Amino acid sequence: MQKTIFSDRQKILLQWLKSKRRGCELTQRRLAEILDVQQSWIAKIELGERRLDVIEYVELCEAMKIDPMEGIQKILSETAACTPKQR
Repeated sequence: MQKTIFSDRQKILLQWLKSKRRGCELTQRRLAEILDVQQSWIAKIELGERRLDVIEYVELCEAMKIDPMEGIQKILSETAACTPKQR
């Protein structure tokens, strides 16, 4: 199994999160303030340098007032046709 931080699904999720943050008109700095974390924490996530655990993902979505299930649906729908070896 490939490390998830380098997977296509991770890339899809991170692109979705970044586009949602921008759609909410939040800077990385403002989102970091809402979450009480350093701006670099947000940057590392968006750059794929840091993996999110499930709880962090949900809290990030809640801070942006977006549905975490939407991101899950996104990665499932965009990779549904792939077999495990193709992911």
